[in-house]
Amino acid sequence: MGTLDIIFKYRDGLIAGLLVTLRLCLLIWAIGIGFGSVLGFYSARSLFATRILRFCSFFLSSIPILVVLFWLHYPAQALLGIVVQPFWTAVVAIGLINIFTVADIVRPVLQQFPKQYLTAAKVYGIPPGSIIRHIQLPLILRQIIPPLLISQVTMLQATLFASLISVDEIFRVAQQINSTEYRPVQIYTALALFFISICLPLNGIAIWLQKRFSHDLSES
Repeated sequence: MGTLDIIFKYRDGLIAGLLVTLRLCLLIWAIGIGFGSVLGFYSARSLFATRILRFCSFFLSSIPILVVLFWLHYPAQALLGIVVQPFWTAVVAIGLINIFTVADIVRPVLQQFPKQYLTAAKVYGIPPGSIIRHIQLPLILRQIIPPLLISQVTMLQATLFASLISVDEIFRVAQQINSTEYRPVQIYTALALFFISICLPLNGIAIWLQKRFSHDLSES
């Protein structure tokens, strides 16, 4: 039985697992980009907030994602006397890491934005709203988007850890199929092709954007 035969035979389960993975990933992206951007913005305006952000990022980077996930799923819930569905535990655990990842991308770009751009715009009498829309935002997004895309690809790959706390995402479904068919080459090849089809274009776009637009604004 080939890879395509297995995909066709278990298409319903694979589609269900894929939908869970995409839902998990979209929530993690939304949480990370939303809250991370806000955290990065405010930390860029305050030295105290910058130090707190750096400490939290350093602390979280010292703990493997798997440990964070398991800690929130078992001891944290036992201590609080609550039971949370594994799916939402995974969203919180990986989403929390994504928040600080995004904040660490946003903060330095905002801090390095050259003040002379704003001074020149004010001298020419450009309204504040136009300065933000036509000067600050385009330049900042050009710097942020490439590393942001790469970081979100990493978050997509991190969703595989959710299978270890019984979230029925695509990797767990592939494991279940393999336990029935025992066709690891075909099954995990199909899984690899799925991630390649998503991650490779995103990484390619990020690299192209980085080469096309990114430069050190402080040198402008």
